Amino acid sequence: MNFNSANEILDFAIKKEEEAHDFYMGLAEKVKTPGMKQVFKDFALQEKGHKEKLLQVKAGQIGLPSDTKVKDLKIGDHLEDIGEVGPNIDYQTALIIAMKSEKNAFRLYSDLVAAVTEPNLKAVLIGLANEEAIHKLRFEIEYDDRFLTEN
Repeated sequence: MNFNSANEILDFAIKKEEEAHDFYMGLAEKVKTPGMKQVFKDFALQEKGHKEKLLQVKAGQIGLPSDTKVKDLKIGDHLEDIGEVGPNIDYQTALIIAMKSEKNAFRLYSDLVAAVTEPNLKAVLIGLANEEAIHKLRFEIEYDDRFLTEN
């Protein structure tokens, strides 16, 4: 990734948040149960919120997010990648896809931090990376509770 300005980085991140929103809305359309649909719609809204935050940063309204370290259960790191998502996706598969997507988003923001020198923009990107890590943790906890924990 080569960027010539902070605006290019922000435009790239905004596009990625739009893609994440669309990804979660697509998952919401493919899952069967109403509860699952709502979980993915909620995540789509959070990704839309990330986009709004980035647009505010671009407009010069920078809020400094928390840089608190987020726990990583690393469950998604050890699961196989899922190929094409069909219309009748099961909950376990949806969680795996979501964990991997959030891990990729975390890595993206972490990589963008390394490409930036402006302290406020760095802080915003670190905050967004942490939010993606929180999303991944939520999916990992759900996966652990549903599929890894002995009943």
